[in-house]
Amino acid sequence: MGVHRDRWGVPHLRADDPGELAFAQGRVTAYDRAWQIEVERHRSLGTSAAFLGAEALPWDRFARQARLDDTARRCHARLDGATAAWVARYVDGVNADLAAGVTRDRRFAAAGLAPGRWEPWTPLAIWLTHHVLFAGFPSKLWREHVARRLGPDAVALFHADGPAGSGSNGWLLAGTRTATDAALLAGDPHRFIEDPGIYQQIRLACPDYDVLGLAVPGVPGIAHFGHAGGVAWAITNAMADYQDLYAERLRRTGAGVEAYGPEGWRPARTHVETITVAGGEPVEVEVVETDRGPVVAGGPDGPEAISLRYPPRVTGELGFAALPALLRARTVADVDAAVDHWVEPVNVVLAADTTGGLLHRVAGTVPVRHPDNGLRVVPAWEAGYAWQGWHPMPRAAVGEVAVMANERGLSAPLGVEFAPPHRARRIRQLLDADSAGGWTAGRMGEVHTDTYSAAAEPLLDLLSGLDGLPAEGAALRDRLLRWDRRMTAASGDAGAFAAVRAALVRRVAAHPALAALAEPPAYPEVFAPWLALTPRVGTALAALLAPGVLPGLDAAALAREALLEVAGGTSDPAVGGVHARWGARHRLAPWRAAPVGRAADPTTEAQPEAGTRPGTTARPGIEAEPSGEVGPEPPVGPAYAASGGPELDGDHDCVLATSSVPGVTDLCLRGPAARYAWDLARREDSRWVVPLGADGVPGTGHHDDQLASWRRGELLPVVTDWAELTEEQD
Repeated sequence: MGVHRDRWGVPHLRADDPGELAFAQGRVTAYDRAWQIEVERHRSLGTSAAFLGAEALPWDRFARQARLDDTARRCHARLDGATAAWVARYVDGVNADLAAGVTRDRRFAAAGLAPGRWEPWTPLAIWLTHHVLFAGFPSKLWREHVARRLGPDAVALFHADGPAGSGSNGWLLAGTRTATDAALLAGDPHRFIEDPGIYQQIRLACPDYDVLGLAVPGVPGIAHFGHAGGVAWAITNAMADYQDLYAERLRRTGAGVEAYGPEGWRPARTHVETITVAGGEPVEVEVVETDRGPVVAGGPDGPEAISLRYPPRVTGELGFAALPALLRARTVADVDAAVDHWVEPVNVVLAADTTGGLLHRVAGTVPVRHPDNGLRVVPAWEAGYAWQGWHPMPRAAVGEVAVMANERGLSAPLGVEFAPPHRARRIRQLLDADSAGGWTAGRMGEVHTDTYSAAAEPLLDLLSGLDGLPAEGAALRDRLLRWDRRMTAASGDAGAFAAVRAALVRRVAAHPALAALAEPPAYPEVFAPWLALTPRVGTALAALLAPGVLPGLDAAALAREALLEVAGGTSDPAVGGVHARWGARHRLAPWRAAPVGRAADPTTEAQPEAGTRPGTTARPGIEAEPSGEVGPEPPVGPAYAASGGPELDGDHDCVLATSSVPGVTDLCLRGPAARYAWDLARREDSRWVVPLGADGVPGTGHHDDQLASWRRGELLPVVTDWAELTEEQD
């Protein structure tokens, strides 16, 4: 068993068999990413507030009430013997080197945190923790809020299938479109940018297989993006709706708690847990589970209670059998069979092999039920809202090009809200610009870094109709109409557009027609990001500005006010004004888990946390997408304004989706969590890059040595020659 490193510190592992290789992967992950995976383990248990403090309490409460760890145990108990043994070897590896990893990272001492013991089901719990909010079920709380305050017809106004949103990109080029006559597979998952990153570059080699790709730290194998030599695969979020919220009627009895369902009153399972909070008092949480699922909002003593029904809790299946099967894949047919095991998150899969095989399909588990289940909270006591089986997974034939960008396409029958189509259209347009077959892995950055903003057109059209403007307003309007629509960091025009957009979003959000939505409903704080009005307005701006949509709203008048605010230099300094370059405000702001009360040394330790992290208070589903792919961002604290991160090209509606939150912040909280370009002709010509680096310990040589390349849109070589790697000695 050996650990080799390339010049960027990426681990390349060799072992005599798959079990020893899984052990090696666990060991190197514990050594490189100890703080990261221990934070995630504690989050899965609902114990992160014990060292992250009160800000982590909303997440911990949700993790316990949603029964994440217990669900992972159930799913682990149903694993086939071979998969369970493989996962166990990974866990053994983590436990073997976790203490060594802890000694490398000062945050453990600062937090007073000792290395924990990983259980056989911990990787499953971490997977659930990363993805339980991925489908964005809290959006149903938002729709419920809108329907109650503005009426059911208003719900569709805020759907994300408009000119703004964010998500992941992926594309496949058949050999007829490449310079090598072999397929290319490329893309970039968009998730909240965290330090260290959600994706771990790694290579896993044994006599049975040799696979490189992007692993999720804490989870064995290479689930999402891999290249096995003869076959490669990649995914994006399918935007499927597979989790439901039920309005429950609960009552206390002498025997405990009962829930009213289609068959009348039935006992609910209940117990009380205590959450330790650093710097605060312990908090008791009542955990209640009905026949529908665990109660995640309200309870038996409140005005309402809402339960969550999600497939792994119902079936005891999480799809981990797909992970070793993907490593063994030799052809597209093997990948296809492997992802048949997939449960959640539901993904669109692209794959290609060296024999010319191509694959474009959806993989996962989506229940069949009443259409209203996908829209809002439904009554638990009505049998018509019960699950009725499982949807078949759609698939499509691949011609010369296949694109997946979270749009309403292949997975349309499975979801409610999707990303707007402009990213997918733009990617196709870029790929079709060279239809002569000249594409290579090295050129994929031309697509990854495209900054054209198709979503700018509706606002620019509105501005073009303004007349009678004072000189400075007319000058700014004309300047924006001449703008090339590219959101580049150096562009003052892009900065001015963003300032006008933000000013308009704030005005629409403050309009009396939306006043009923200004005060969010009293749901748990973990769901707050989905219930904030201003980010929702930013997402749905074009739809809300359409004539006659909102009573009393004069879109032209508000656009005039926003334009003149920026032209006159009275724009909010946090947004930027008429002369501000886009990059001056559009900077990277990664989230870092910092212990309570810790003074950070930026050269050797983690920075203090800047604002709200998705996954402590919330992790909206965007690949994020996320984290979530389409949906609001978390609230942004004032500490974000001082971010000194690098200036970034792109915006949430570009192919280069470095997301901002119009009307809230121009900082980039989520974006490409990795980029990849898999070459099926020569794997050694493949490329990849991550936002920071391979090492999760701040201040080390490989902690952020890829950041400059990532920021410039450069892809780094994938080293496959063992002779070019450096072997580590135990």
